[in-house]
Amino acid sequence: MVDRRRWPDCLFGLLALLAVLNAATLRGTVEGVRVDTALQFGAAILTVAGALLAVTRTDGARRRWRLLYLASMGCWLIAQLFRVTGSIGVGNTVADFAATATFLCCPVLSLVALILLGRSGGVVVNPPRGPLRQTATTNVIDGLVAGLSFAILAGMGGFLHQLTATSPDLVNMGLRITLGLTELMVVGTAVVVAMLYDVDRPYRSTYLFLAGGVVTVASAYRVGVYLEFIGVDGGSLWGGVGFVAGQWMITHALLRTSERDTDGDFAYRRTDWVRLILPYAGFFGTAVLFAFHVVTGRPLGLFAAYGAVLMVFLVTVRQILVTRAQWALTRRLYWAVRHDPLTGLPNRILFSERLERAARDRDFVLIFVDLDDFKEVNDRYGHAAGDELLCAVGRRLSGCLADGDTLARIGGDEFAVLARADRDRLDQVADRLRLALRSPFMVQGSSVRVTASMGVVGPEATGLPQTPDDLLRHADISMLAGKRQGKDTAVVYQASTRTPADFPIALREAEGAVPQGFHLVYQHIVSLPEEVPVAVEALARWTAPNGIRVAPETFVATAEAAGLGAVLDALVLDLACREIAAAGIGVDLHINVGAARLGSTGFDENVRRTLARYGIEPQRLVIEITETVPIVDIADAAAQIRRLAALGVRVALDDFGSGYNSLTYLHALPVHIVKLDRSLVAGADPAHDLALYRSVMSICTGLGLLVIAEGIETRAQADNVQAAGCRFAQGHLFGRPVPARDIGNFRQNIGTTPGASV
Repeated sequence: MVDRRRWPDCLFGLLALLAVLNAATLRGTVEGVRVDTALQFGAAILTVAGALLAVTRTDGARRRWRLLYLASMGCWLIAQLFRVTGSIGVGNTVADFAATATFLCCPVLSLVALILLGRSGGVVVNPPRGPLRQTATTNVIDGLVAGLSFAILAGMGGFLHQLTATSPDLVNMGLRITLGLTELMVVGTAVVVAMLYDVDRPYRSTYLFLAGGVVTVASAYRVGVYLEFIGVDGGSLWGGVGFVAGQWMITHALLRTSERDTDGDFAYRRTDWVRLILPYAGFFGTAVLFAFHVVTGRPLGLFAAYGAVLMVFLVTVRQILVTRAQWALTRRLYWAVRHDPLTGLPNRILFSERLERAARDRDFVLIFVDLDDFKEVNDRYGHAAGDELLCAVGRRLSGCLADGDTLARIGGDEFAVLARADRDRLDQVADRLRLALRSPFMVQGSSVRVTASMGVVGPEATGLPQTPDDLLRHADISMLAGKRQGKDTAVVYQASTRTPADFPIALREAEGAVPQGFHLVYQHIVSLPEEVPVAVEALARWTAPNGIRVAPETFVATAEAAGLGAVLDALVLDLACREIAAAGIGVDLHINVGAARLGSTGFDENVRRTLARYGIEPQRLVIEITETVPIVDIADAAAQIRRLAALGVRVALDDFGSGYNSLTYLHALPVHIVKLDRSLVAGADPAHDLALYRSVMSICTGLGLLVIAEGIETRAQADNVQAAGCRFAQGHLFGRPVPARDIGNFRQNIGTTPGASV
């Protein structure tokens, strides 16, 4: 039994089949013309029936455009009756005039219906300018190309010849010219509105069906006339096939009464083929028409030739405009990737590139600037004031640099300066920066004084060639040493200071034990909106023998560079499992592991032995893949993840949205969890952050991945990620990292939410 909702498809399919058989077999016979007329009447009646049914189920603007199209079909039926009357010899001249006049109402009413449907869907006539928006010029060109292609089809179908041959009087001639121009307006407007119709607006599919049907009907009529004009036997009957197809599309549009919402974020996961193809559909159709015309041995007329030249010109201009817009967008993206979104200064990526070039010339000064007590500004005045202060500091520091020097923001309150200077002038450059910060800054109507601790590095710091990461690490070490000596200091890096703070040496000397000064802390991962702890992440910390607390990014990178990454990861895994087991906490445990471990065939076996040693169920362990180096062999990494999954261990892709992480990894690696990098919520525009999070969430959830938002430090950020659909979060807002002995302080809250485990 056929579903009642599919009756239009069945009936129109039957009519289309009969129309094809009629055109293929009866050709140009009288019986064929009569059958074609009957089939067109049948299709029109079905459309009218669909319109009447839809009108009873709608109201407001949704009903008005359907009533307009219903009136258009009524005019078409009346015009056909006049035409049939004229064909049997009853008042030919009067019937022809009445048919043409009534036919004129059809495109006019259809045009108004298209515009009204577009307005009800919220189509913006003058959309806001942006890199992804079509320009007004491009939209006009799209409409001109569509209209011109239709005009060429009409001209090659003998429009002028029919105009003078069948309508010698001026009134009839004027009506036919007006009808042709109105058809051009309908086709052009349908294309322009379709290009303006955003994919997230309501009733877009309805509009595309209606516009496609109207254009198909108009084009089918002109194709039939063209085939008949050039002498194809029964050519007009093929136009009847197109008429039936167009009415099927229109009926679909009329019956889509329940389309109220858009596809939401999923709409942006699909390619908008309509906007990609539609501008060139008329151009392609004209090329096919020309090919058919020439192959059948008929010369092209002057109108067609000049029209083709004009169309090629318009399409060329459009392509130039689109390419120019894409180039401008590429430049903006290139700039955005290499600059800090808050201050507009170069970021770590661009700074590293320039530092690498300067290191080869060995004539530079590198200064790492860390603002002192910046957290107090955030706590006292708010994060918006903190952002304002960071921008002001950036402007102040930029003002005291010479041309060719580079100031970059490489962290929260961390800046880096690359200046051209001799090593003998290292202190002078740093003092110039410190003096620039002495004048107070105005924040929220209050005067705020800012100081900074600086680490200074020259090209001959070690006597050996250094990578940008090495130089930044040395500057960071010097800055930390300066903070221990007292704030508002500048410490020049000396090669001798590296030895006691060398983590690889400490790791080797420990011989598998925990190195001196090394320990783990644990940070909550909570469920939203309850904010109940559901897991903890083990975070490595190291204080060097000289008392300098080295940043994790620094000592992890040095361990990897020294070939000790696997040793460090095994140490962290063993120590974390031991401490969690000793604490007796039944909570999921997240461990950071370098991406290079995914290429080690024995890693999964080491995980299995460690879990068995401390009696921890594999389902409680989550391995977070961090990228100190890119994943070289994706296939080996995927195989390693599958082996871990076979043990019951889940794998997370850490810091997604930064570093080497990309959409390629989501596609190629069978991970279970994605942790969104804190940089995704570090923007100054909450609305922009929310849109970005929604986009990333739609991708991850569509792939069946669980998502955790990292770096949540404010209530606004937590509300933002929750509004985007994220169920788990981590950050200082929910608790700072604590030693293993303090885990029990929140033990009573863990696991109280059913199904909240990550």
